[in-house]
Amino acid sequence: MGDFGRTSVHNALGAGAVADILLWKNVYGGVVVLIVSTVFWFLFERGGYNIVAFVANNLLLLVVILFFWAKSATLLNRPLPPIPELDISEESVLIAADEMQVWINHAFSVARDIAVSGNLKTLIAVVSSLWLISYVGSFFNFLTLVYIGILLSLSIPFLYDKFQAQVDSKLVIVHKITNFISRKANVILQMIPSTHKQKTQ
Repeated sequence: MGDFGRTSVHNALGAGAVADILLWKNVYGGVVVLIVSTVFWFLFERGGYNIVAFVANNLLLLVVILFFWAKSATLLNRPLPPIPELDISEESVLIAADEMQVWINHAFSVARDIAVSGNLKTLIAVVSSLWLISYVGSFFNFLTLVYIGILLSLSIPFLYDKFQAQVDSKLVIVHKITNFISRKANVILQMIPSTHKQKTQ
């Protein structure tokens, strides 16, 4: 299948808990993500709630409840609030840093590919993606875009995993057409300076 070999979608997504949710192997996790994101979108987008005020008010309520719970527990000789020790492990920080490093290095690689190597194919892909994001973003606000992104994340990987063979066959054709157009465009761009030099001579 060319560049689109039979790669496991689950492995491509990291083969972890996130991959299980995106591919609906963890149905409970997928349902929770879908319901929570829908409730948040409805509250803040349709209900008119302000997200900063909502978070601050809920944190204020939580702190007050915990304070009075702790005081009453001391007076009535009851157990204290069951709050676990919140401690981020060094391993978690290193994993997050490694993940960020991969994305940042990829962004630098794309920028270098465009600015230094003059890769027209990469330039077209980046410009098209940014234009599409800008165009879609003009119709929705940020919260709605995030919600749409969650919905797409919960549907596209799942559908691709189910119909990978059919999709890959179409992607091979698109890939060949894109390469053909890119080669023709590079040939035209290489001919422009030489034509200009012939006219000046």
